[in-house]
Amino acid sequence: MRLLLLLLALCACAQLRAQIAAIDSLPAIDSSLLSADFAAIQVDGEETRRNFLDVFENGGLYASKKSDKIDLKEVQGNLSANNPRAIYAKVAGLTIWENDNSGLQLNIATRGLNPNRSASINARQNGYDISADALGYPELYYTPPAQAIESIELVRGAAGLQYGSQFGGMLNFVLKSGENAKRPFQISTENTVGSFRFFNHFTDIGGKTGKFNYYGFYQYRTGDGWRANSQFAAHTGYLRLAYSGEKTRYSVEQTAMDYVAQQAGGLTDAEFSQTPRLSKRARNWFRVGWRVSAIQVRHRFNDNLLLQSRLFYLNAERSSLGNLQPINRPDYGDWRDLIKGQYHNWGNETRLAYFYKTPKFLPESSQRAILLAGVRLYTGDTRQQQAWGNADSTGSRADFALPQSGDESNPLVLRQDYRFPSQNFAAFVENYLPLGEKWSITPGIRAEYIATFADGYYQRLVVAPSASGFDTLVNEAVPDVQSRRRAVVLAGCGMSFRPDESTELYGNISQNYRAINFNDLRIANPNQVVDSLLRDERGYNADFGVRGQKGAFGYDLSAFYLFYGARIGNIQMRRPDPENPDITQLYMLRTNVGDARVWGTECLLQVDWLRLGKKNSLCSANSEQAQLRHFVNFSYLSGRYLRSANTAAAGKQLEFVSPFTLRTGLQFRYKGLDIAAQYAYTGAHFSDATNAEFAPTATVGRIPAYSIVDASASYTWRFLRLQVGCNNALNAMYFTRRAVSYPGPGILPADGRSFFVALKLSW
Repeated sequence: MRLLLLLLALCACAQLRAQIAAIDSLPAIDSSLLSADFAAIQVDGEETRRNFLDVFENGGLYASKKSDKIDLKEVQGNLSANNPRAIYAKVAGLTIWENDNSGLQLNIATRGLNPNRSASINARQNGYDISADALGYPELYYTPPAQAIESIELVRGAAGLQYGSQFGGMLNFVLKSGENAKRPFQISTENTVGSFRFFNHFTDIGGKTGKFNYYGFYQYRTGDGWRANSQFAAHTGYLRLAYSGEKTRYSVEQTAMDYVAQQAGGLTDAEFSQTPRLSKRARNWFRVGWRVSAIQVRHRFNDNLLLQSRLFYLNAERSSLGNLQPINRPDYGDWRDLIKGQYHNWGNETRLAYFYKTPKFLPESSQRAILLAGVRLYTGDTRQQQAWGNADSTGSRADFALPQSGDESNPLVLRQDYRFPSQNFAAFVENYLPLGEKWSITPGIRAEYIATFADGYYQRLVVAPSASGFDTLVNEAVPDVQSRRRAVVLAGCGMSFRPDESTELYGNISQNYRAINFNDLRIANPNQVVDSLLRDERGYNADFGVRGQKGAFGYDLSAFYLFYGARIGNIQMRRPDPENPDITQLYMLRTNVGDARVWGTECLLQVDWLRLGKKNSLCSANSEQAQLRHFVNFSYLSGRYLRSANTAAAGKQLEFVSPFTLRTGLQFRYKGLDIAAQYAYTGAHFSDATNAEFAPTATVGRIPAYSIVDASASYTWRFLRLQVGCNNALNAMYFTRRAVSYPGPGILPADGRSFFVALKLSW
């Protein structure tokens, strides 16, 4: 009780400007504090290149959880384009949509969830939220440049206890900080040129002097894209200032990103098979402006008590302009749909970690227990507007201005205008408890209050055919006010067994929850209708696995079961065609399809062949030694709808679930030379709940299996680094997504073969 009262008092203090937010990595003194307590998997000599998170890391408790940690220094590939195949190559069971050829948006998901803008994952940067609205619209429009990322942390569904209600887990981008800089000022600059007029400039600076350190970067990226009408231009900047006192560390961070991209639209199946580079939309555009501010503090009261708090604020907007009509209809050059979203969110997360000896009635252990407790306060405010036409409604320019009332050339003006406020208060407790030297248990519980609101109007339009075309029967603004409040309690428990210092058997089961997004309910889309009776989704994740490092051999083999209650998905339906009522038109109904389950295996194997069998196979990090690293990453998934009110979906395979994925790669390093090649295979799967094989509009259908080969090489000499590479070396023609709306609709082809050359200079 005293601990809870202390936590509440500290959280109240955290709201004051004197103590806000947390540093993104543990202070050195905390690392030494932990090193004596936890039997981390280690090998004498060189640090273990583990691909999973430790028991307690970056202020989070990850004991017994399925996790991945990606060190960007170990990734060989075109980081300037945020190539997800290279960056996430060693993450098993990951679904990647590759339609965003510019690398501006990240579309990934785990265990058969929807990859659209990574909305099923809680996305963070240095521990704080960066998505549009964590409750009402959790889509990721901003992705940090891979060249600025130090590591990426991914925790599967069990992350819901610490990071909030979601099924896909938590994704955290840990940016470089300048804390390890050896000089007061360091600078590096890299320029990359590639196929289709791709150009990327990246410059970062950092340094450390006394207790002060800083890091910042600027990136400019532009290109024409593999298909016509795919040009883009993006600017991204970031600055972090930090001060480290004896017991307290502060940091202030600011992120800014702006880009405009033309969208080539989708294709039908026949068009893709004949001319994958075809574009039928020349007037579709997308613009994003993202601003994220954060202040963090971490305070160590003593060797047993650690406080961290994060305060963050997001001010962002996205605008899409174009023709949303089915892709099997031409663009006649008439009015385009304009959808604008503005997001103003702020939140605070405060955590208290208490390290203590295990109680006497439990088996004695040299490790210390950890009690991690935290609270979250969050409020979001989204403004969403949709209109037909604007100042350049029948043109082709990227003009995102909203139409003005009374404009006779645009009588419909706004089709909808909404505000979507949201509120969230949550508290959680997790306890890592060693049971002797080999066993440990980690129970946890989270309580959440979630409130989402909708306040606005939509335009009700009814037309009827007439001799002259169509007559407008009804054109009126319909007020719409909705609210939902709910209290949710989630619980989970994990267990770990370490038979020796290099092996861990782990397992956990955790409840999951995902609130519906009001922001999706009133989009006027000719290809999709959203069920107004959508319900929240509930379920649980269960994991069991073994992981470790044996000399030059590393592994993480696991199995999981995911239950997804009232899963929201798309079902293909029919309705009268508004242009010809005598025929029917296909459309997608977004609704609670039914209860579903996904089970499968996720496996990663790694070996350094040149060190295998040597007495000190991992005894040195000396770059003079040759390395030949090989990894194999594969997963098998089985997803089905168990129950559904819609007979067309009952018993069908889950959409987005590829039964088998395989990624394998070989990397050779010697002195400054680094050569890598990678092969990726993804099995065929479906894009909707009814397992439709084909639709004339191409919004649903089968996603065929595909295989991709990438290769790259680099050489580093003193302050120079030269890199060359080829993506999709075999020029496979494939696609990973069928879009119902932007950036389609229809099939969105992935890139064909492309080349790049990069030169980096560091001082």
